[in-house]
Amino acid sequence: MTGCKLLLVTGLLLLSAQLQAQDPRTSSEQELAEVQESIRQTEQRLQQQQRALQQAEQQLQQADRTLANASQQVRQQQQALRDTEQRLQQLLAQQAQLEQDFAKQQQQLAAQLRSAYQLGQHDYTQLLLNQQDASQLERVLIYYQYFNRARMQQLNAIRSTAEQLESVQAELQSRQQLLQQQLQSLQQRQEQLQLARTEQQSTVRSLQRLLEEQGQQLSYLRQNESSLQATIDALKAQAQQVQLAGLTALKGQLQWPLQGRLVQRFNELRQGGLRSRGILIEGAEGSAVSAIANGQVIYADWLKGYGWVLVLDHGEGFMSLYGHNQNLLKEPGEQVMAGEQIALVGRSGGQATAGVYFEIRDKGEAVNPQSWLQSR
Repeated sequence: MTGCKLLLVTGLLLLSAQLQAQDPRTSSEQELAEVQESIRQTEQRLQQQQRALQQAEQQLQQADRTLANASQQVRQQQQALRDTEQRLQQLLAQQAQLEQDFAKQQQQLAAQLRSAYQLGQHDYTQLLLNQQDASQLERVLIYYQYFNRARMQQLNAIRSTAEQLESVQAELQSRQQLLQQQLQSLQQRQEQLQLARTEQQSTVRSLQRLLEEQGQQLSYLRQNESSLQATIDALKAQAQQVQLAGLTALKGQLQWPLQGRLVQRFNELRQGGLRSRGILIEGAEGSAVSAIANGQVIYADWLKGYGWVLVLDHGEGFMSLYGHNQNLLKEPGEQVMAGEQIALVGRSGGQATAGVYFEIRDKGEAVNPQSWLQSR
């Protein structure tokens, strides 16, 4: 009996083990654990990708800022150089005029001395002793006084001219030395600019490779467009406070912000699958971007995906936007005139080709810029 019970218990235990091995709940739990682990690894990988993307974006923004600063320093140095060269030309002209005046004054003094010598043949003391005619004596005395005054004035003029000439020559020498220093400084600034440009382009390529590897180009473009739209919406209220004439009367007559090849048209598909809300005009890096019409700057800052962006309010709900600039030449609140330089062509914001991204907005909605610009 005891043996039977032992066999029965043993059999039940074996059956229970088999049933447990075949229990679907255990299999489901294992599958669930595997799925959860896969999700955890995927989330971890996505977080790593997101951190890498954010780091690449920060590096790009810093590269854009470094390039903008270098560009600004080159412009300032070039302006200082132009000012020095202009002052040198003024000094050279002043020196030539002073030398001419000095020679003329010397000739006049020589003529006065010859006249005084001729008059000196009638000695003043001798005239008194000889008691010549009083009227003749008075005339001679007047002549003596006239020549003496003229001679003193001429000597003072010569002395003053000589002092001015000496001062001009000293400043001229100083300015020439300054010019050499500025030329050396400009060369250094230009080398720094080239290094910054190279670093920026390298950062752009790194960001593009990262987006391709992660397959996030479309998502990245949507985020950028969303950021731009949010900025435009925020500017609409600000733009309504400015009283300007708008663009309606100028439709088809507005000048282009940049003369260059049109590499992207309005509503064309961009890389990544989104349609463009503006146009992209190719241009030489560092060349001038101009305002299409009179307006007021209401935005001038770095914007994700668009780099250094400047927005002009033209009144009546019209705004124009200029992106991917190397540097901005105007600040919010400044008034600009049609054709005035407002920025420099660049590649900021991750742009591979140097140019300007341009939009026209009517009450916040993007319109085809080519319908508003002059035909060409």
